[in-house]
Amino acid sequence: MQKMNVESFNLDHTKVAAPFVRLAGTKEGIRGDEIYKYDIRFKQPNKEHMKMPALHSLEHLMAENIRNHTDQVVDLSPMGCQTGFYLSVINHENYNEILEILEKTLQDVLKATEVPACNEVQCGWAASHSLEGAKEIASEMLAKKDEWRQIYKEEA
Repeated sequence: MQKMNVESFNLDHTKVAAPFVRLAGTKEGIRGDEIYKYDIRFKQPNKEHMKMPALHSLEHLMAENIRNHTDQVVDLSPMGCQTGFYLSVINHENYNEILEILEKTLQDVLKATEVPACNEVQCGWAASHSLEGAKEIASEMLAKKDEWRQIYKEEA
């Protein structure tokens, strides 16, 4: 297969075992800052996906709440395939701390009583949200947190 410019396009999606959290890449800025990009995979590629209203609400909840646990977040972005998110952080290379931050953020989702910025002023598609769906996805991910470190399927 031809090497692609986008890191995730070079990942064999048939060999991974969701859920997982993997370091997808790093970039060094011109002043020496490091950006760490994590692949937070909630669903098994090409087998299952998050429904859009639930994914959308989960994005709002995680993007807002993760910043309560670290000031090093650059961005949290959903994957177009609807199987996970990319988390970019600056100068934060500790994988174990990233897992702790993710766990705390998902626990925040479970405690939420509303979706932040779920209105036409602050959101581009405010009608497409599901707090219940976001909580279900967060609960499923938390239930499998012992699997987050294992990225690839066991070879038979």
